[in-house]
Amino acid sequence: MIINIRVSDFNLWYGENHALKDINMEIEKNKVTAIIGPSGCGKSTFIRSLNRMNDLVPSCITKGDIFFDGMNIYEKDLDVYVIRKRVGMVFQKPNPFPMSVYDNISYGPRIHGEKNKKKLDKIVEYTLKSAALWDEVNDRLDDPALGLSGGQQQRLCIARTLTVKPDVILFDEPCSALDPISTSKIEDLIRELKERYTIVIVTHNMQQAARISDYTAFFLLGEIIEFGSTLQIFENPNDKRTEDYITGKFG
Repeated sequence: MIINIRVSDFNLWYGENHALKDINMEIEKNKVTAIIGPSGCGKSTFIRSLNRMNDLVPSCITKGDIFFDGMNIYEKDLDVYVIRKRVGMVFQKPNPFPMSVYDNISYGPRIHGEKNKKKLDKIVEYTLKSAALWDEVNDRLDDPALGLSGGQQQRLCIARTLTVKPDVILFDEPCSALDPISTSKIEDLIRELKERYTIVIVTHNMQQAARISDYTAFFLLGEIIEFGSTLQIFENPNDKRTEDYITGKFG
């Protein structure tokens, strides 16, 4: 077992609101870790802490440590952009740039200095294939990305995340705005991507967590109530609150 991310006594406040309380967790490399729990329990706040996106909230205060490959990402002098390059994020709603499919994918490499057209072409093809989208858009690369279907836009955003070669991909409810067929494609893609990336996914969908994750953490009111293998969490939870949530008694 190789631990990619270790969270140690991590707390987060938005002003007076204590949103995350003493979080301790180890996230294994090349596995899918699902974060479940009712609305407002801290799920999205937690994964945004893993690439310091909460820094963008003026009232945010943190205490504790998050180690990524042994490096404390909350050290004061750390370049946050290095972290965000290595820990990519896919959001709840697809957010392609208002430009062509090709320019969406090549944008990241270009701003990091890649100017060679042949290399950009290879990056675009490779990442679109990695996101299971190449066959659907290879003859539409110059078309506006906003003309793609919702499911295609979400896979485009996944491909865009892959271009900067992250080690970890965070998914914040990536299927909540998608139809069942698109959801199935995203789930299949996540299973494939974990061969090369560590994946953390927030989901409200219990069936989805059970289908695609190796580990599951149940959050409630900013605390981790239970964390373990997905099989154990869903079939033999240790905490009554976990069982009640999974069986639909609240949430």
